[in-house]
Amino acid sequence: MVTTPQPALPAPLLRPVARWLVVCAAMIFAMVILGGATRLTHSGLSMVEWKPLHLLPPMTDADWQVEFQNYRQYPEFIKTNAWMTLDDFKGIFWLEYTHRLWGRLIGVVFFVPFIWFVIQRRIDRRLAAKLAVVFVLGGLQGALGWFMVASGLVDRPGVSQYRLAAHLITAFILYGAIVWLALDLFRATSAPRPFNADRKMWRRAASVALTVLVVAISGALVAGLHAGLIYNTFPLMDGQVIPKGLMDQQPWYLNFFENIMTVQFDHRILAIALVAKIIGMWVRSRHADLWPRARLLTNAVTGWSLVQAALGISTLLLVVPEPLALAHQASALVLFTLAICLAHELRPHFVSDQAASTNAALRLEAAE
Repeated sequence: MVTTPQPALPAPLLRPVARWLVVCAAMIFAMVILGGATRLTHSGLSMVEWKPLHLLPPMTDADWQVEFQNYRQYPEFIKTNAWMTLDDFKGIFWLEYTHRLWGRLIGVVFFVPFIWFVIQRRIDRRLAAKLAVVFVLGGLQGALGWFMVASGLVDRPGVSQYRLAAHLITAFILYGAIVWLALDLFRATSAPRPFNADRKMWRRAASVALTVLVVAISGALVAGLHAGLIYNTFPLMDGQVIPKGLMDQQPWYLNFFENIMTVQFDHRILAIALVAKIIGMWVRSRHADLWPRARLLTNAVTGWSLVQAALGISTLLLVVPEPLALAHQASALVLFTLAICLAHELRPHFVSDQAASTNAALRLEAAE
């Protein structure tokens, strides 16, 4: 049994850092929702320039006319939104502007306290290095967001599904990394668990978290191709269990990324497999020696997976209404959060020798 590592700094110094990371994670969560809203309302291509250091929106009528004129030169206006007036344009502009401004605010909320905590020596070198990597990746995520937008400013009024998937999955990974680091700090300041870890359960929980990421990638491909707007039946697809046309494109591997039927079918299968994997983990947990918090998280992951499945099916059957589609995306991030918390809770090396002795004593007492 591996002994729980002692925190390098006392708990009163670590807890504020952990809370700050929770705030950053919450802001990224909101950022993902804002991103989903810009996509669903077709607002993401309203700002056709990337000016990372420019914070103010158009302030005068002349400024708005310049912004609108810039937008009118690109495919979304020419091919889809030629009917728009300036007032219509303002409606989509403000959402994208808020999305970009919120991203910059996340950078400030992350960077300024990070520097302060380093100066105050509330963060050791190892954690500082990890957080520095997170900050750099966050900056690259902003650049990747523009790279995604730029793909919709060339020929077609829509972004590349590849770049959309990359942008979304990077946001999930950044969010997951920050949540994990926050959990590390909270765990380092708390008492050891009174039970042994079940390594098989931990591997199952980690596998669930990774599978949620895979399903999220497939969902981003569905969104990028607008694949949810067709084949709006379930469980059959186009009246069949396995529809014809799944592998019609050549070369064959492009079907998994560009064939609308195949992309939606894959998302269905992956989502069903995820729910089955989670239910299997839950069944295994009934025979595992889990402590209350671990069991609560196992039940939460299982229950939420069913909520997520219901939202996904409803979104499909109702032909992707915006509020429901946004709820489905938010729910995916909730499920990912719960899966991360469960994997962290079950991580074996956090269980100490003292915890094992306590567990043995509790069992002996119960037997008596």
